[in-house]
Amino acid sequence: MPELRWGHVHDQIMEILCHRPTDVAGVVEDLAALQLLLTEATPDDPENPVADFNHLYWVITRTIQERLEAGAFADPEFLTLLDIEFAERYFEALRCWGNRADTPAAWQVLFRRLRDESVRSLPSAAAGVNAHINYDLPFALLNTWAKLGSGPENDAQHRDYLYINEIFFDRIPELRRSYLSTWQICIDRLNGRIDDWYQNRLVEFTRDIAWRDAARMWAMRDDSAAMESERIRLDRHTAFLGWALLSPVGSLLQ
Repeated sequence: MPELRWGHVHDQIMEILCHRPTDVAGVVEDLAALQLLLTEATPDDPENPVADFNHLYWVITRTIQERLEAGAFADPEFLTLLDIEFAERYFEALRCWGNRADTPAAWQVLFRRLRDESVRSLPSAAAGVNAHINYDLPFALLNTWAKLGSGPENDAQHRDYLYINEIFFDRIPELRRSYLSTWQICIDRLNGRIDDWYQNRLVEFTRDIAWRDAARMWAMRDDSAAMESERIRLDRHTAFLGWALLSPVGSLLQ
């Protein structure tokens, strides 16, 4: 019998993944429950690569929930549905991996390193962000537009989308430093705000590409062959970048 992908907490993780959240609060709740189990999946390494990313995702989504409840978004229906569609892409990848089903290569890069104690926290979180934004986000946007009957030309929705960048900007410095060792924190302080500025620009650039990829695919949404070709292309390119981030050279650059 093959080893359970999520170890002794496999069944509990798969149980959480059996239902689909209906609001942002539900996404936050599921991510929090997954975080507890993912840290238990590798008892000798509670900060495993998948848990590292899941923690970052939970922090960002919890902040989105707070801003949403405070009325910060112009189109809360769009933002809520996008958040659910976005999370579902990640949850589906976790389900597929757990069931030994066909899992996007973009996510396999991270999931395969679950028990690799040589992978540091920061590149692990970065590899997860890479998979979730570069591969998942364009398709989450497509599903959201289709369900709302809107599209990439909706300015209010695009402004809400860009506002998410500000949430990243607010939380990235704290998150990044939480993944650093003592000596890395010393170097980080010497760098001042340069690292924060660079990573903020990278998030902004990457999310802009995801929107443009989705807009381009929106025009071909009725062509299933073209859509599948584009999905494969994005998956391959994202997987390669994820591999580079988790490589020894990529880790040194974090």
